[in-house]
Amino acid sequence: MAKFERYLSVWVILSIFVGITFGDFFPHVFKILGEAEFATVNIPIAILIWLMILPMLLKIDFGALQQVRSQWRGIAVTLFINWAIKPFSMALLGLFFIGYLFRGMLPGDQIESYIAGLIILAAAPCTAMVFVWSHLTKGEPNFTLTQVALNDVIMIFAFAPIVGLLLGLSSIIVPWNTLVVSVLIYIVAPVIVSQLCRTYLMGSGGEKAIQRINLILRPFSIIALLATIVLLFGFQGKQIISQPLIILLLAVPIIIQVYFNSGLAYLVNRKLGVDHSIAAPSALIGASNFFELAVAAAIGLFGFESGAALATVVGVLVEVPIMLSVVHFVNRSKNWYERTV
Repeated sequence: MAKFERYLSVWVILSIFVGITFGDFFPHVFKILGEAEFATVNIPIAILIWLMILPMLLKIDFGALQQVRSQWRGIAVTLFINWAIKPFSMALLGLFFIGYLFRGMLPGDQIESYIAGLIILAAAPCTAMVFVWSHLTKGEPNFTLTQVALNDVIMIFAFAPIVGLLLGLSSIIVPWNTLVVSVLIYIVAPVIVSQLCRTYLMGSGGEKAIQRINLILRPFSIIALLATIVLLFGFQGKQIISQPLIILLLAVPIIIQVYFNSGLAYLVNRKLGVDHSIAAPSALIGASNFFELAVAAAIGLFGFESGAALATVVGVLVEVPIMLSVVHFVNRSKNWYERTV
């Protein structure tokens, strides 16, 4: 499996191609899978994410969570990027690229809606998928869990005010059912299951038993990641083929935002002397988005056929391949990062 993972970028590109092709040729199959939802959370995607994150969650030792206090600098950097930088930088990027540079190439009546969708996307930091990114960079799992938990709590209070401020709306329709169900499905439930499994394994074979199980589950984790890419691109296969230019133009500010925020978090962590095992997930959490919540909020505010909904969906499409490129950069730059600043 190590050799297979070495060419992960190749398999990602192939998965994107397969997803778009299958989505175009078999739209009814993907329509059925796409409609298998509960509180706008897609069940097939949720199952695949479970397969992805359970091996990572098995590594979490709740007894060691108290050590996270020593990692306060990494937590502070991530919170700063997520809540003080990312939504506002996306608003500026959206205004520049969609509102000015690309305006003549996009439907005029959807410009404001596209920008709104980009802002909604950036205002919700990612939850479950960051466990995958953290794992791929050998990040500290206890730090990642703590950071995700903090973001979930802050999101309850800060998401609506930030979106309302940037969109100039007096009231925001927050899809609370999506937010609550997502946290329960992607965080609470898998953490409980993984800790029950960890307790059993520690009692029967200790750390060696956990390592053996992780080796068995690891291939399923990578396969689930690729299957997720196929599904995400398959769901939007028709739109990608029918509106390739709009998809491409909307992807530009999203891609720049990911690289800007992850790079900023990475550099600030390095300047503060934060360990690479903390800085890597910090950078990735700082750049990724909670696409389930973003899509649901955009549909609730602007409608299913709106430009805002499409912009959040484009965020879903570019998230995985772009975040994997950030993972690659973070891993390749570890020696540089650990040099004395």
